[in-house]
Amino acid sequence: MLRQFSVLPPPPLPSRSPPLRPAPRLLLPSDGCSLNLLHSRRRRRRRRPLVIVLGSGGGDRWKLTDLDPNAVQDRLRSWLVKARTLLTEVATPIVKPGQGRKPATARELENMAVEEEVFVASEMTVDRRTTNGFLSFAAAVSIEQFARMNGLTGRKMQKIFEALAPETIRTDARSLVEYCCFRYLSRDSSDIHPSLKEHAFQRLIFVTMLAWEQPYARDGGSQFLQDTSSFQGQLVGEDAFVRIAPAVAGVSDVSTAHSLFKALAGDEQGISLSLWTTYLAELLKVHQGRQSYENGDFVLPYEQLLCIGSSRKRPVLKWENNIAWPGNLTLTNKALYFEAIGLTGTKKSVRLDLTCHGSRIEKTKVGPFASKLFDSAVSVSSGLNSETWILEFVDFGGEMRRDVWHAFIREIISLYEFLREYGPDDDDPSIHDVYGAHKGKRRAIRSAANNIARLQCLQFIRKLSEDPAKLVQFSYLRNIPYGDVVFQTLAVSFWGGPLVTKFKHTNNLPVQRMKSVEDLSGSNVHLIDIDGSVYLRKWMKSPSWSSSSSVTFWKNSLVKHGIVLAKNLVVADLNLVERAALTCKEKSRIVEKTQATIDAAMIKGIPSNIDLFKELMLPLVVVAQKFDKLRRWEKPRVTISFLVFAYTIIFTNLLSYVLPATLIVMATTMLLLKGLKEQGRLGRFFGRVVIRDQPPSNTIQKIIALKEAMAYVENYLQNINVILLKIRTIMLSVQPEVTFEVAVVLLGSAISLLVIPFKYILAFIIFDLFTRELQFRREMVMKFVSFLRERWAGIHAAPVVVLPYESPETVTEGVNTTNPDRIKSGRILGNGSAAKS
Repeated sequence: MLRQFSVLPPPPLPSRSPPLRPAPRLLLPSDGCSLNLLHSRRRRRRRRPLVIVLGSGGGDRWKLTDLDPNAVQDRLRSWLVKARTLLTEVATPIVKPGQGRKPATARELENMAVEEEVFVASEMTVDRRTTNGFLSFAAAVSIEQFARMNGLTGRKMQKIFEALAPETIRTDARSLVEYCCFRYLSRDSSDIHPSLKEHAFQRLIFVTMLAWEQPYARDGGSQFLQDTSSFQGQLVGEDAFVRIAPAVAGVSDVSTAHSLFKALAGDEQGISLSLWTTYLAELLKVHQGRQSYENGDFVLPYEQLLCIGSSRKRPVLKWENNIAWPGNLTLTNKALYFEAIGLTGTKKSVRLDLTCHGSRIEKTKVGPFASKLFDSAVSVSSGLNSETWILEFVDFGGEMRRDVWHAFIREIISLYEFLREYGPDDDDPSIHDVYGAHKGKRRAIRSAANNIARLQCLQFIRKLSEDPAKLVQFSYLRNIPYGDVVFQTLAVSFWGGPLVTKFKHTNNLPVQRMKSVEDLSGSNVHLIDIDGSVYLRKWMKSPSWSSSSSVTFWKNSLVKHGIVLAKNLVVADLNLVERAALTCKEKSRIVEKTQATIDAAMIKGIPSNIDLFKELMLPLVVVAQKFDKLRRWEKPRVTISFLVFAYTIIFTNLLSYVLPATLIVMATTMLLLKGLKEQGRLGRFFGRVVIRDQPPSNTIQKIIALKEAMAYVENYLQNINVILLKIRTIMLSVQPEVTFEVAVVLLGSAISLLVIPFKYILAFIIFDLFTRELQFRREMVMKFVSFLRERWAGIHAAPVVVLPYESPETVTEGVNTTNPDRIKSGRILGNGSAAKS
């Protein structure tokens, strides 16, 4: 039996460190090593012995206690994975479509977990032990995988990094993870990284973000490679996402990465693996859908299709002369196309150019007969003298569709504003003096197209933020502080490049670095990117280049401390766009905090609360004013019509149906508003209460206004207290004659309600209300009101006793506060004496 096992000689020195356990390996397309090498390694692993016995010599007997239980557990786990894979392959042909209980995304993640291979100690070449601690599991996997994809091993990649990196970052594991990842990503310059189609690459990027977030093991490496399960339970934080995701082409932009993370994470603390793969899968579907339209019947010369809005559940309506025409709306990188659907079929499409100077888009309200009922439309114009389109986006599944399309169209308009302001002209011959500058416009357009694709993806997976405009780059930077500096860095990134030899020998401006703050506003330098790319001085047409913030930024922009792999990939440092976006985010955060403080202070105080109460009571006030106009016969025809309607209901015995009919109308109105809200035709801000802020004032004026408001409130409370005290006098017979008169009136009213039918009483009340202001009753009504006022003024208010102040200690001792002697010593307010109460 001993011949079945391989007996190894004892180690030279005993080691207490935990044995290496297998780690999951991702199946990735490797550019440096062939698949035959991987298959040969797998065959060698399969021929290895089942158990490794550690003995002191070839003739020693082995014991069960000498076996490593962790190694046996890992080997059994490997067998179970292989058996599970075999059973899955065998059972797949007999499973009918639709029998799977898990969604496609979950099954794909499970299949990726099944496909995990095993690294043995000889294949994990990364040196885990570093100066600052042991590498974490995610960091070791990320470094080794990217090293293999670069055609090297993890250990060789570590040595190269140590040779290239400055001394300050040479022992930093996070910088090593960045170097391995960025070195592979720098080999591709496409708009969408081709490896994103591979599930293993998506998983590796997620692992890399985990490695960047936690490059070192928390427990000093004692648990390294213990958990060979998948990373589905772990979450990626915001900092790691913002650092790694924009480096992968097409996944995110630097300026909108924070907003994208918040939209994806929602209320969670981070992004999970399933959410990450779902986002990438939907993003790839958006790009594939665009390619399918380009390869199909819908072909536009020199234009790229971005989005199509047309379906039964999500129609698009074009309003013309108070008539809504349904149709198909198409957005390209240059224009809008609308094909109206009439009774005879689809009409010829009309085009609205979005590249012209002065193009605008605004949110608006539409409705039949020129009413502003539906808050779900936008107005788009191609210039001052062009036709204005009114487009309504009906959505039966939500209320964000109008805002999303507003962000789409605004992004295209902002894109061409950016091209006119920061890019060279199309006929400028100097674009041929800088290598790759002629592709700058195409890069900017592709960037805007990717922004719109990401927003579409978030719309499909229902992860939109409160403001979709924060997820599209050009539109977002147009309206925030420091956004012009980010625009400048983007221009340098799009159009910057090495100077050609012919340009260097001409009498052009010298290429040199800025030495003073005034250099940028002068005319003696070109701009140099962090990788040496040049942006010509003649392209700086925007006035923002001479601003103080711009000059200060570019003065300190060329200080670098890391390893530059590409224009947008810098290890252990930030590129120009990242630096500007970071400063922009900090300034925007300060502005948002300031505005939030101002907003919170605005709703405080008595004047603002009074205004809010008036705004809330406005519907009731409007109804009361309308009824008062009817009662005063300001419009006799309307008053007569109302009286005829009211008396018809009363005398046809329909009065019992008034309350149910009112409730039905209220319920129908609420359901109608609910339906319009779900369609997005009322806007996201429908129902918001808006009040005016108080006029600006100094401290003295605020004190005076507060004093006046307090006096108003005090007077109002005093009047209410007087009314309640007089009612108390009547009810408790403080004035017996008044109490007798009121009791007789109440008894007479009760007998009238019992004897006379209610409809006649109601008819009399309506007749009284609508004839008080007429000439034949006005004098009698005035005398009756004067009599009631005199009687009310003659009623005494109930006396109020104010006791002297008592400390809490006196109250807790059980002193009787109703003692007559104490009442006599107190102040007595109101008419009458204490004895009468």
